Amino acid sequence: MRANIDFKNYNDSDYEALCSFLIALNENDDRHINWNWARLEWMIEHPEFDKSLKNSIGLWTVDGKIVGAAIYDMYFGEGFCGVLPEYIDLYKAVLEYACKELRDDSGFGLAICDENADELEMAKSLGFIPSDQDETIMERSLSDSLEAELPDGLKLFCPDPVKDAYDLQWLFWQGFDHGEDKAEFEREEEIVPRVRKHFNKDLGVAAVNEKGEMVACCLLWYMAGTDYVYVEPVCTLPAYRGKGIAKALIFEAFRRAKNLGATRAYVISDMEFYERLGFRKKHHYSFFWKKDVK
Repeated sequence: MRANIDFKNYNDSDYEALCSFLIALNENDDRHINWNWARLEWMIEHPEFDKSLKNSIGLWTVDGKIVGAAIYDMYFGEGFCGVLPEYIDLYKAVLEYACKELRDDSGFGLAICDENADELEMAKSLGFIPSDQDETIMERSLSDSLEAELPDGLKLFCPDPVKDAYDLQWLFWQGFDHGEDKAEFEREEEIVPRVRKHFNKDLGVAAVNEKGEMVACCLLWYMAGTDYVYVEPVCTLPAYRGKGIAKALIFEAFRRAKNLGATRAYVISDMEFYERLGFRKKHHYSFFWKKDVK
C-alpha cells in the first residue's frame, strides 16, 4: 500500500531536498536532464528571477521526501513538472497545479521529452497542445580526447562569481551580443554578486588577455555523487571568436570535472559548435501549451 502523498509550497529550507529530487529524477534515466539541479541553482540566483514568488513552487512529498515538483522557469507562464518514475500517476495533478498557480495571462507551457509517452498523454488529456518551440540536450563522453590549447597571448583564469561579479557580467553583456557600450551596461545591469551554494568556482574557467581582461568564459556545474556535468554558460567576446578559445576553456573545465568523477557532460543546445567538440544530440523536447487557463 502506497504511503500518503502530501503537498506543500516551497520555502528556502526545501532547497537541498529539491536538488536531491532533481538528481534522483535523472539518476537512472536522463530523459529529464534538461531540468537538473544545476539549472535550478543557476536560475534561482539569476538577476531576473523574482524570488518573491518562490513559494508558488509546488512540492509533493512522501515521508518528507520530494517525489514530485512544479517549478516555474524564471518567469511565470513556463516551467517544469516532474515526478519520480514510481509516482507517474501523480504527474497529472502536478500539471493541474502548474496550470493554476504558475500560469501567466496567456496560460502555461512546458517542454516534455519526446520519449516520455506517459507525460505526453497526460498533458494532451488536459488540453495542452504542441507548439513549434523545442529544446535539445546534447551529451559528450569525457573519456574521449580533451586536448586543446589557448592561443598565444591568453592565460587561464578561474573567475570568482562574488569577487569578479562586475567583470563576469560585463563579459556576459558583450559575449551575448548586447554591445560594447559600458555606460549602457552600467545603466541597465545591477551588479549583484551571486552566491550559489553548490557552484565549484574551480570548474569555471576564463581566458584573459595581456591587459588582464576576460575575453571568454565557460562555467561548469558538478555535484559530488553524480557522474555528469552541466555546461552553462559559455560566451566569447565577438572580436575573439573563431580562434579556438571556447574549445580550450570547455576542455580544460572537462578535465577538471573528470578528475572529480564526472564521466559525461550535457548542454542545452543544438548548435553545430558543440557537435564539433564531440557532443551528440541525446534528447529532443517539444513544448506544449495550455492557453487561456482560467
